[in-house]
Amino acid sequence: MNKVILITGASTGIGNETARLFQAKNWKVAATMRTPERSEDLQRIADIECFRLDVTDVESIKSAIAAALDKFGRIDAVVNNAGYGLTGPFEAASDEQIRRQFDTNVFGMMNVTREILPYFREQKRGTIVNVASVGGRITFPLYSLYHSTKWAVEGFSESLQYELEQFNIRVKIIEPGPIKTDFYDRSQEFVRKEGLSVYDSFVDMLAPNMKKASDDAPDGRVVAETIWDAVTDGSKRLRYNVNTKGILLARRFLPERVFFKVIKTVLGGK
Repeated sequence: MNKVILITGASTGIGNETARLFQAKNWKVAATMRTPERSEDLQRIADIECFRLDVTDVESIKSAIAAALDKFGRIDAVVNNAGYGLTGPFEAASDEQIRRQFDTNVFGMMNVTREILPYFREQKRGTIVNVASVGGRITFPLYSLYHSTKWAVEGFSESLQYELEQFNIRVKIIEPGPIKTDFYDRSQEFVRKEGLSVYDSFVDMLAPNMKKASDDAPDGRVVAETIWDAVTDGSKRLRYNVNTKGILLARRFLPERVFFKVIKTVLGGK
């Protein structure tokens, strides 16, 4: 029997590439998103079914899981990929923007995880893949809110793996660096506050190099391939970095003051 994967945020980018890769490798795919009617590209592919799922709406999560089980008869892995990036000076962010960032990137991921756990425990197997970021291990300027959510994903996932090992449920963390997807256009929001202009020169200095990093990056397929490895390698390995080995080594071995200076120099913010 074919194995089945459920993916959140599958309409575009990394989630979309992951759905296509698993289908090509003979898995059945429950591709979930807030507006599945807009994903005609996936709906035309055999063995991919699109379901509505909003990670901030628990009832939609329950319905999507139930519909996937009804359609395919099983779920073997879940990829928590849905998310977006709130960027810009922290001082400019409203309470509503901050809550939305955490509701999607942290509480949404937790909602999906909590709803799939009873099923995984009952079948005594399953894999939960949480897409974090290199931004869950290191930080860059203007990403304080996004980083805070991804650091939360890292801590949650690392602790959770202790609890779930007894049920043969594996937890995996994916840590992409810059990836060329529509994240920087569709899934990124820049915060602004009327009358707050003191950060403008700092933003103008950093923005071009940060955009260039994404323009020069590999596309989402490299992340999809890493997710494939995480789901299928049969190991208890927790973290999988993507295009980030060098910077993570630098963060580990350089003194903080030196590492921070490197980041500022590379981004043009010295």
